Amino acid sequence: MRVSRPACERGFTLIEVMVALLVFGLAAMALIRLEGATIRGASLLDRTLLAQTVARNVAVETVTDAAAPPPGVARGSEANGGARWNWTRTASAVGDRGAMRIDVAVAEPSGQVLGRLTMVRPPDRPGP
Repeated sequence: MRVSRPACERGFTLIEVMVALLVFGLAAMALIRLEGATIRGASLLDRTLLAQTVARNVAVETVTDAAAPPPGVARGSEANGGARWNWTRTASAVGDRGAMRIDVAVAEPSGQVLGRLTMVRPPDRPGP
């Protein structure tokens, strides 16, 4: 004959509680790792956006300057967004009419290139 226990004495066994805690712990760890990856991705995106802004600034300054840059490589650094950025600008002739290709690469102080941009400077027009 089987005796049934009253409802107030029924509950989870120790094994069931431990398995539930294990499942909850694994889910919590996965969410914490996902949050860390999201924060790292947002940080990289922010730095890449700043590097692209620096590249655009250097390229536009070169394209709109009164005098064409000399062909070759120029290097410099610029502060933007509270960080120091190192840029490399390569100017090369395009065709025989005086147009110039301007390639800009922007790197963090660690050397990791995060921004690149290419623009074409039209030929200089003779004065009036």
